[in-house]
Amino acid sequence: MTYKEFIDKARPEFEKAFKFLEAEITKIRTSRASPALIEDIEVNCFGNKFPLKQLAAISCPQPNQIVIQPWDNSYIEPIEKAISQSGLGMSLAVDKNLVRLSLPLLTEEYRHSLTKILSEKSEQARQTMRHFREDAWNRIQVATKEKQLSEDDKFRGKDQLQKLIDEYSKKIKELVERKEKELM
Repeated sequence: MTYKEFIDKARPEFEKAFKFLEAEITKIRTSRASPALIEDIEVNCFGNKFPLKQLAAISCPQPNQIVIQPWDNSYIEPIEKAISQSGLGMSLAVDKNLVRLSLPLLTEEYRHSLTKILSEKSEQARQTMRHFREDAWNRIQVATKEKQLSEDDKFRGKDQLQKLIDEYSKKIKELVERKEKELM
């Protein structure tokens, strides 16, 4: 094996961690309503749990409102229950075959708490990436000890791993900065 193969195995894991962070960040509320805020809420329906996006159409007709239109009227009660238990702090109103959610205005204090959550999630992604970097580095070192890789390849691999970390750290930083601008 070459050091490039170890790095090529680590790259998809880095990408998965980054994509997961992107998905988590879209769930953090900014000043505008977004279907991403609620689409993954688990709804107990027919004895099973379904993500809300599988049971209803979700739209945002106004900047501070989300409208949920279930595919079937029998879903309204479980959807209402799931949203009220989600702890999102939205006011809920059932309107015939629609569920309307109104988002409260963001206070300065709430915005700061959201930026803390944003920082925590980005740090979790960085930790995951560091874990995969360590794993790849350990594999490179083992291959070097077993004489499958030369010392030069070992250090080239270390440099390439660092470049990979730097690349994804930059992506994370840019993503977080964009979201912080939206929040503030």
